[in-house]
Amino acid sequence: MRVFVTGATGFVGRAFCAESHLEVTPGDLRQPGWEEKLRGNEVVVHLVGVAHARASEARYEQVNVALTERVAQAAARAGVRRLVYVSSIKVNGEATPIDRPFRAADTPAPQDRYGRSKWQAEQALGRVAGLELVVVRPPLVYGPGVRANFLRLMRLVASGLPLPFRSIRNRRSFLYLGNLVALLRRCAEHPRAAGKTLLAADGEDLSTPELARRLGAALGRVPLLVPFPVALLPSRLAGSLLVDAAETRDVLDWRPPYGVDEGLARTAAWYRG
Repeated sequence: MRVFVTGATGFVGRAFCAESHLEVTPGDLRQPGWEEKLRGNEVVVHLVGVAHARASEARYEQVNVALTERVAQAAARAGVRRLVYVSSIKVNGEATPIDRPFRAADTPAPQDRYGRSKWQAEQALGRVAGLELVVVRPPLVYGPGVRANFLRLMRLVASGLPLPFRSIRNRRSFLYLGNLVALLRRCAEHPRAAGKTLLAADGEDLSTPELARRLGAALGRVPLLVPFPVALLPSRLAGSLLVDAAETRDVLDWRPPYGVDEGLARTAAWYRG
């Protein structure tokens, strides 16, 4: 199977090109002539997107929506059979009750510009004729090369500074990069993936204090967790965000190949290196 990958130099793209064991054509959408490179590929895995919190509405529209639709239209013209689109759980919303996870059938309720742009892109893709569409909505993805909030948390845990997490009682779903790569390969290959919107997670949900402890174990540190008023902490630390990936496992007969501790250990090894 030949697969055209957009965003091949990004966090997920580098791992997919290296680890998927498929015949990959890296696609640079900034270079002229990328449309011609689509020919001869059976599948497009579309990873390009803007996620920066400070990006403007126009920038989200330009990259996450309009460019995504352009890639799909070019793929259809080139005879590509399937497009696998990496969206975001933010299409579902920003938080869940501690006992009620997001499911693929939930009514989309994006709360920020990024989430709205991902939902608009999904809708735009659904209007492109001639392509099998597979949408994957992951939660926070961690692994070697991770940036943003997860990297900041690693630095804090490694520093040994007191962390105000002890009073938090929440549950959150995460997805190790290697598990996402394995799932994207499955989405590219499996006949039952066509037309599906699929949620993904490692299969073990963690509280913020438990994540800090498990990450500390991977880093060889024992984090100092201190009590702090939960109401004063940001929701991304204190709130719950759960993902029910049972349909993904059932439809694709798929299980995450890596457990949380192995994923954290590999991420910590990259960080220490």
